[in-house]
Amino acid sequence: MLSNIVSIDELRGLARAKSKDYWTKSIKNSLLENAQKDGWHVIRKNERTVSIKKKKTNEADFTDRVWSLLYRMGFHYMNRDGETVLTIEQKKSEPRTNSVDVVGIDNDVAIVIKCRVLSEHINTPEILEEANQYIQDRQYFVTSINQQIAQPFDRPVKRLVALGMFTSNIFILEEDKKRLKDITFFDEQDLVYYEALVEHLGPAAKYQFLADLLPGKNVPGLNIKVPAIRTKIGDYTCYTFSIEPEYLLKIAYVSHRVKGKGSDVNTYQRMLQKTRLRKIREYIDKHGIFPTNIVINLDKKPTFNKSIQDSEQSNSVMGWLDLRSAYKSAWIIDGQHRLFAYSGNSQASKARLSILAFELLPANVQASLFVSINAEQKSVKRSLLQELYGDLHKDASDPTLKVRSIIARAIYLLDVNPQSPFNQRVQASDDKRDDIRCISWNTLFHVLDSDLYLTKSKRDDIIYGPLWVDDNPDRTIERTVYILTAWFGQIRDAAPNWWAAGAGDGGGLAMNDSVTACINVLRSIFHHLASTEKDLRKYSNQDLFEKIKPYASILGQYFNTLPEEEKKLFRSLRGGQGQSTRMRLCQQAIHNKIPSFNPAGLSGFMEEHKAQTNTKAKILVDRIETTLQKTVIEELKREFGPDDSQWWTEGVPRQIRKKVSDRHEEDDGQRGGKEYYFDLLDYRHIIQQHWSLFNTLLGYGNYNGKDKRTNWINEVNESRRIVAHGSAGRTVSLEQLAQLEEYDAWLQEQIMRTDNTEESPTLEQLA
Repeated sequence: MLSNIVSIDELRGLARAKSKDYWTKSIKNSLLENAQKDGWHVIRKNERTVSIKKKKTNEADFTDRVWSLLYRMGFHYMNRDGETVLTIEQKKSEPRTNSVDVVGIDNDVAIVIKCRVLSEHINTPEILEEANQYIQDRQYFVTSINQQIAQPFDRPVKRLVALGMFTSNIFILEEDKKRLKDITFFDEQDLVYYEALVEHLGPAAKYQFLADLLPGKNVPGLNIKVPAIRTKIGDYTCYTFSIEPEYLLKIAYVSHRVKGKGSDVNTYQRMLQKTRLRKIREYIDKHGIFPTNIVINLDKKPTFNKSIQDSEQSNSVMGWLDLRSAYKSAWIIDGQHRLFAYSGNSQASKARLSILAFELLPANVQASLFVSINAEQKSVKRSLLQELYGDLHKDASDPTLKVRSIIARAIYLLDVNPQSPFNQRVQASDDKRDDIRCISWNTLFHVLDSDLYLTKSKRDDIIYGPLWVDDNPDRTIERTVYILTAWFGQIRDAAPNWWAAGAGDGGGLAMNDSVTACINVLRSIFHHLASTEKDLRKYSNQDLFEKIKPYASILGQYFNTLPEEEKKLFRSLRGGQGQSTRMRLCQQAIHNKIPSFNPAGLSGFMEEHKAQTNTKAKILVDRIETTLQKTVIEELKREFGPDDSQWWTEGVPRQIRKKVSDRHEEDDGQRGGKEYYFDLLDYRHIIQQHWSLFNTLLGYGNYNGKDKRTNWINEVNESRRIVAHGSAGRTVSLEQLAQLEEYDAWLQEQIMRTDNTEESPTLEQLA
């Protein structure tokens, strides 16, 4: 029987405690003197008790780091505080026990770990003797785990059970490791490596950890057969096939240079980049697909059964490939970000990845292939292709290609013309982005490629836009450059400092999202004018600008008078939704001066904008309040004890206790315990009273003093008052909404982040 194992859902509070390098507890005042002699330090004195802390011993801190590592990898079951004890029944003698420090259990695998730090109480020979007994008891661990933790199958299951030992300042000879081959030994350098890896990968780091623990071990129930084509590239056999990411994640392995193991043959791989993973995950969430291969190496020769062929090809054979579902059996040569972005994603079991799998490729050839793919074979940038449209399709008969050629040449002229607001501000494919050259060619190309030139009706008739001139590309380019220069010239001249700042401090106007919004506003003005004019193309360039000049002047004035805080908020609106909101705000400013200008959707935006800010604010306020309630109560119970006589009496100020108790009694406790009857501002008072307990976790910003660092709760409460009294007609401002979003994101990060994570070494330190 294995003791002390619970679901990970019960361990959130313990995880925060284990992430710290010190212990905390609350004792009676009379016991303080003895505690101080034992190395405890006062955090805070209360009426009858005192909160104290003490730095963890090396052994305890090391063990807690290992426990925290498995917790962050997302194992479904783990041990609570303290050792897990295996009780072994014996027929002819009393039961005996074997204890371990960390246990992590999933559906397929269980990890059982001992942690040992060199001290005067333990030496290497004793550890080796202990490891030998550990191996002998392995089957007892297997039986107990598989019988006790049956979920999700509601019956005993057959998991792989791996034994590990993390050691600090203890040198284990290679010959001893080989003799004790049923245990995987890890040193402190390995722990640092896995801590960095889990920081980058999150739970996906578990697969890499399992690959080191169980190299070559078959994953239960995952042997599969896939249709494939066998061929040769150079002197090496390879296979092409498709497979679910979920399957490949379990058998794949990536080596990274920062790991630092001399025995690691594939040390050419880079540490996975968090930002790149996030972007790929966003692409996957939109049901994006990857048409290019993940390149892997199979470390064992697979079984390939040739199918009947209609005709023989000299170098390709169709058939069925038996994939050996073993940990660390597929080495990723290229495509690690594409694969690991599926970790934890619902598409992992549904999507398909195209695989190019080499067979028994030597490590040096793998490295050479990796370099070739990532360095020598440079893909063509989209922006370069768009720039080439100007020359490639200059004489195209297809109207769409001709328009793209016109746009490409117009963008070039806007950038090189000294009178243009875009002069030296357009970032082409080979340009380095800086604060001034920060408007991408791709952005301008995309927003201009529209009905400004031509579109098709439902009958496929071509409808020409206001910038098109008599099927004459040169004159159309001239008109485009003139109108855009004049339109944005009004904006630049009205808000010169904001435009000049580009992407630098105080900037945000002469940047991609704002430029896109302003061109879309111009398009809506053309639509408005076209509703009363037969054809805007009849006007000369100068006359067409005179038509739009009043609108340009109002827009420029709007930008000029925008307060600094609202400029910052305007800049913070990002992506497609942000561009749309910017456009609507600009249209609203024009509508306020010219009421007849009312583009489709603007009225709805103005009505919904007011309602949506309050709705979004209420969601954020509710989430912040719920998170505060759970976190503050959890910490009070951990600090003072779970009983009402402890956390309630010692942790909650008297005046708050009285108010909350009255509410609880009046409501007959229908919501639940007393903790469900606090006001939002009550948490601020509790946090301030126990500042040493909460300052790191719930103190916002780099201000001095608890009043300033908890003032964020006052601001959240002010927004709560607005959304709670909708009949008063008040609206949460965009600035307040943005601040709520910032507080919410910060609070969630604070709750999830551990001190251990914050103090993890950088990649540069590990390299």
